[in-house]
Amino acid sequence: MLLLGIDLGTSSIKVSVIDAQTNRRIASTQYPDSEAAIISEQQGWAEQDPHVWWDYTKLAIQKLNSTGLYNPKHIGAIGIAYQMHGLVIVDHDQQPIRNAIIWCDSRAVAIGDEAISNLSATGFLGSHLNSPGNFTASKLAWVKENEPELYAKIYKFMLPGDYLSMCLTGEINSNISSISEGILWDFKQNSISDTLLHYYGIDRDLVPEILPVFSNYGQIKADVADELNLSREAFVSYKAGDQPNNALSLNVFEPGEVAATAGTSGVIYAVTDQLVYDQESRVNTFAHVNHDHVQTSLGVLLCINGTGIQNSWMKKITARGNDYVQINQLASNIAIGSDGIIVLPFGNGAERMLKNKMVHAHIENIDFVRHDDAHLWRAAQEGIAFSFRYGLDILRQNGIEPKVIRAGHANLFLSPVFQQSFAGVTNVEVELYDNDGSVGAALGAGLGAEIFVSRKEAFAGLEKHAIIEPSHVGLYDELYEKWKNSLNRKLLN
Repeated sequence: MLLLGIDLGTSSIKVSVIDAQTNRRIASTQYPDSEAAIISEQQGWAEQDPHVWWDYTKLAIQKLNSTGLYNPKHIGAIGIAYQMHGLVIVDHDQQPIRNAIIWCDSRAVAIGDEAISNLSATGFLGSHLNSPGNFTASKLAWVKENEPELYAKIYKFMLPGDYLSMCLTGEINSNISSISEGILWDFKQNSISDTLLHYYGIDRDLVPEILPVFSNYGQIKADVADELNLSREAFVSYKAGDQPNNALSLNVFEPGEVAATAGTSGVIYAVTDQLVYDQESRVNTFAHVNHDHVQTSLGVLLCINGTGIQNSWMKKITARGNDYVQINQLASNIAIGSDGIIVLPFGNGAERMLKNKMVHAHIENIDFVRHDDAHLWRAAQEGIAFSFRYGLDILRQNGIEPKVIRAGHANLFLSPVFQQSFAGVTNVEVELYDNDGSVGAALGAGLGAEIFVSRKEAFAGLEKHAIIEPSHVGLYDELYEKWKNSLNRKLLN
């Protein structure tokens, strides 16, 4: 039995095939090789075409199949991870009505702010654990308010992973974890949020069917199976947002365990069995993949929109032919502190942890004589690490005190500069693992299809790549205070 994992990211579609007997990755690839486009017709808007997601997914699977390293007909179960908080709306023919409004889109911030102002007296935070913010429900309310002719055509709304699952199976469904990230789950009532649906005037019939996270979401359609050379018996058995899935891929399931990612956006994700919420809604609490009506398992998520995208922007502007490996090496030759340069990496929309303020990105203290591109590269990675510290301090205020943080050896965590900066400024040990979202999705598929009898069996092949111990903690504390002072000045503007 083989397992296929699909990771629908902002930049690309990643796919992996896992041997369920050995838990080993047989092959992985992604499509496209360059970063996928984000459509931004107005400031603060961010959209992608769902048709392109599906085209890229098929091309990625076909590219993986072409390696000849496995027989695609032996794939029995499929798992899907996806960029969180997006909105896809389809008509009765399962065709997207408009572009997807993706996670970093800020157009619905005012709608969400007004909603929590009006609903706070009802105990909304205590039951939903989040304010509506600019998440999926608020984005749908924006469509209702601003594009009523499109809203009238909606048959169902869904999250990005639900859309890919629909393309594979023809079935429209979701789960508690996914719906909770749209702020449409009432944890005290253990049901769809009638409160928010009523407030926004959204018909409950637009909500997809809710199934368990580990479930049979549908058998692959015959024409899709034939096009992708897959078995017609294969089925989708798991789907989750990228951050719950990243935690799963690192075997983070139990209260007190913490995972981190630093891709296009950055996240710290801590598991708890308590109904935790931040009074200022700077962090979010969603149903974790193993949450159900019997077991409370929640993920407290701190998100920073501008992390890897800051690093990639700096590369695009200044790299002059250097790849990331060369950039990381040259940056490591610069002393800690980047000779005084400060980078605030907040140029990717409103930041939840900054109370939805648009701070924008800033580069400060450049000296034309002393500084070169390597100083900028190091300062960018240090600035991103400092933003993680800022967020971790908010989590600490909410009772999250990690002793170890697990992360995949990928994206920014490939950089020794970032590894050192992250561990040093947070003063937390970091464990790096050779795993990624598509592998996690494949393992989730194995759990959903009950191919693995336990989590222990599913993660028997998880390999620790390295341990990064905190160092230069005092120096990083001093640099962080200077960075935070700069941020505070921007927040006052």
